[in-house]
Amino acid sequence: MIDTYDFGNIVINGQKYTSDVIVYPDQVRSNWWRREGHRLDPEDIRELVSWRPEVLIVGTGSMGCMKISPETEELLKSQEIELIAEPTPRACQIFNQISATRRAVAALHLTC
Repeated sequence: MIDTYDFGNIVINGQKYTSDVIVYPDQVRSNWWRREGHRLDPEDIRELVSWRPEVLIVGTGSMGCMKISPETEELLKSQEIELIAEPTPRACQIFNQISATRRAVAALHLTC
């Protein structure tokens, strides 16, 4: 459960993080880095895809600056993983709602 999000900070199950994260149902991977900071490419989510979520919720940053490459969209489609991409404040809300009933993972960019 994502408790709170504010630019550059997120609290998940009472634990504060100050770098980008991937949120799985049973764990949080902190210090998530992408090949290009404001672009989501297939290699940035390979680990996550192997987990086989039903839905991936991408937080594209406070103002939505992170873009998702067409190759990433195609990879997710080929794996039958639904993609929801929203600015991070909204992505956190969606994750909290969806994760109660679906196998969901969130990849969250905390700034920009």
